[in-house]
Amino acid sequence: MVRSGVEESRHRVDVAVCDQDGRLIARAGDAGRLVFARSCMKPLQAAVSLAAIGDESLSQRQVAIMCSSHNAESVHVAAVRSLLKRARLSVAALRCPPGWPLDEQTMARSHSRARILHNCSGKHSGMLLACVRSGWDPSSYQRAGHPLQRRVRKAVLGATGLTSVGIGVDGCGVPVHSMPLASMATLYARLARPDRLGDLAQPVDRAVSAMFQEPYMVGGDERLDTAIMSATRDVLVKEGAEALVCASVTPSGLGIAVKVSDGGERAAGPALISVLSQLGALEERHLRALRSFAEPPVLAGGRPVGHLIVEVPLTRSR
Repeated sequence: MVRSGVEESRHRVDVAVCDQDGRLIARAGDAGRLVFARSCMKPLQAAVSLAAIGDESLSQRQVAIMCSSHNAESVHVAAVRSLLKRARLSVAALRCPPGWPLDEQTMARSHSRARILHNCSGKHSGMLLACVRSGWDPSSYQRAGHPLQRRVRKAVLGATGLTSVGIGVDGCGVPVHSMPLASMATLYARLARPDRLGDLAQPVDRAVSAMFQEPYMVGGDERLDTAIMSATRDVLVKEGAEALVCASVTPSGLGIAVKVSDGGERAAGPALISVLSQLGALEERHLRALRSFAEPPVLAGGRPVGHLIVEVPLTRSR
């Protein structure tokens, strides 16, 4: 549970911690609850696109933007444009909806919504490049029956060990997959040690390496995943919509999936940091650097009147 320091709200938090074999190592709440993977699937989606692109000359920054839910700061938009340029496509080829920047300062300078400003435009530009390089129709890449999306589904099944997943439509328009929370944790454990992912092992390793090398491209200013990966290069983090956040602890090979039941995203960061701390994945120096994310202030009248309090005790499996 995460509650505010002024008792104005409470958030139930479900947590699953799994190893590469899918064993549940620790949990809080319901580790089997069904969730849509949302943007937490982006590292694997990017790996599928990388396998189809087959171009070793892509920069770390270009690969990282394919894994991102970016703020649409200038550095992010430039990276998206560079991928579209490689595909010889214009911004009009993007099938994500028009969006505003997530960064407040960038939003203040924007005059209108645009597809390239959508936080998923990096993933979409990577998918377009994959289509062009593989000879697939780039105008329908977002449809579930498209060759690229069929490959993504196959990768999801392989990375989770599931025989089937539910398929819906994500906020950006591409297929989104539903599964138990523990299966998301298993997927992230395998991102940490991709050797058992077959032909995708190298593209997954490439995506993960790019996220660690270019954490700012994954989110941006004041973003949880960027902050944690900048503080420690041992923990891979990716945020998703509706307060789902996942992490890979590379030294131990553990995967973590955290879901705030009511979608309260301000509770997701404190919950994940608490779980990482309990698992010994964050040192005291990391916790000091991440304090603003671990204990975000509660504001009233424009001034702090409290802070979020984390109570997410893990139960270890025997």
